[in-house]
Amino acid sequence: MKILVPIKRVPDTDQKIQVKPDGSGIVTDGLPFVINPFDAIAVEEALRIRERSTDAAEVLAVSVGTEACKAQLRTALAMGADNATLILCDAPLDPWNVACVLKAFAQRYQPDLILMGKQGVDDDHGQTGQMLAALLDWPQATFASKTEFITGGLRVTRETDAGLEIVRVSLPAVVTADLRLNEPRYASMTSIMKARKKTIERITMADLGVNIEPRVEVLGLEAVPSRRKTVRVGSLDELLVKLRDEEKVL
Repeated sequence: MKILVPIKRVPDTDQKIQVKPDGSGIVTDGLPFVINPFDAIAVEEALRIRERSTDAAEVLAVSVGTEACKAQLRTALAMGADNATLILCDAPLDPWNVACVLKAFAQRYQPDLILMGKQGVDDDHGQTGQMLAALLDWPQATFASKTEFITGGLRVTRETDAGLEIVRVSLPAVVTADLRLNEPRYASMTSIMKARKKTIERITMADLGVNIEPRVEVLGLEAVPSRRKTVRVGSLDELLVKLRDEEKVL
């Protein structure tokens, strides 16, 4: 079985994000970047599938972007991915174009399963997995909180506003990972050192025959002022009074 895991490079969620004065983007000087947390969950699920499998299984991590994305691919390798590929692209891509690039790569790699995060924590679009499944004409299961292999496919438990929904998809399929699917493992220092020596394949858009056609234009970013305030109260009764009389939430 071949499992493809797309990875996105995003700002570290533990850091404070600052918008540039002209609103053209965020300040990246000194800002650490990590694997999109939902993609890290997808990597972990792919590794667990490989570990449970009685047949040979391969986990390939792929990222679309600049050379900087190699750091996140090496993290995936340190976690346990077998191989990694960087699809070089200097232009910022919207979900549609990312899906088009991944479609071309999937047709070349021929995976049995594509596991990816349900959304990127930087833009929260949550569209790429669905678009990719449609472009490939594959079944999809989004927001997966549990996966089980069954005869002829995969049974996926997904969380909806109405509760848990269980769907069955045949393979190949696209599955997007939700927060409760698993907890990603930490890479050991030995694994990190070994990952540094592994070769990351580099291919270009021309290799895949993909032309970028932007459909989304970001006109500007604006920081939302924080309305949070902190007040120390002396007792529960005082807290209740403030919530009722001042904040009007009771």
